[in-house]
Amino acid sequence: MTTLSTHLVVALAVLAGVAVGVAALSRLGTARSNAVAVARAVGQLALVSLVLTAVLGRVTWSLLFALVMLSVAVGTSARRIGAVRAWPWVLVTVASGAFPVLVVVFASGAVPWNGAGIVPVAGIVIGGAMTASSLNGRRCFAALREERDTYEGALALGLPVPVAVRLVIGRHRAEALVPGLDQTRTVGLVTLPGAFVGVLLGGGSPAQAGAAQVLVLVGLLAAQTIVVVVGSLLIERGLLVPEDLRPATRVQVRLSRPVPD
Repeated sequence: MTTLSTHLVVALAVLAGVAVGVAALSRLGTARSNAVAVARAVGQLALVSLVLTAVLGRVTWSLLFALVMLSVAVGTSARRIGAVRAWPWVLVTVASGAFPVLVVVFASGAVPWNGAGIVPVAGIVIGGAMTASSLNGRRCFAALREERDTYEGALALGLPVPVAVRLVIGRHRAEALVPGLDQTRTVGLVTLPGAFVGVLLGGGSPAQAGAAQVLVLVGLLAAQTIVVVVGSLLIERGLLVPEDLRPATRVQVRLSRPVPD
């Protein structure tokens, strides 16, 4: 089990140096971002560890902490896809996937309804929903920019805006699910994800670890699938749109409306 020690500090320092050094030497342009990410991870996890000591003892505080995680996830995804002003719709997207999965997990009794169950499971599911929202938004918006001629051609033929958008983004939506699908398909053969390792390090049996990991992976797959579907529908209706596409979207909407006699 990993503990706070000099060995941990040395390992972290070496790994952080590798991440920053390789990025700098290869001119990836992410050296500073890597360094900031490492510093933030250390600081945030240290703070969270202190907060969780008090939070895990009460369900109310655990739920409030889960809401904080949701708000951070929404803000992160909104910035990542360039749709900061559309954050309420990003909230709808992320929550649409996370909420039903968490209801099933806790209502079924698969995970105990207490702080120790709420915080980690909510964090995993909300994090997966955030990732799917970001991946889907970035890929769909890139497609709309790259295939503008297809979009405008569909409008010129008289197709409604949602249908024209769907023609462009339809075949790209599933790409946001590739990481989750690959992880689910190869679990135990290529990787042993966090939930499995966490249960083992906590003293659980391999069977308990496997059950926990299957629940997490299937829950993530369900949440991310819902997120992609809901997010795509909001994009098609022009509700979840990045800043640079807003003017063009308004013009296209006007052009697609029938001209009165």
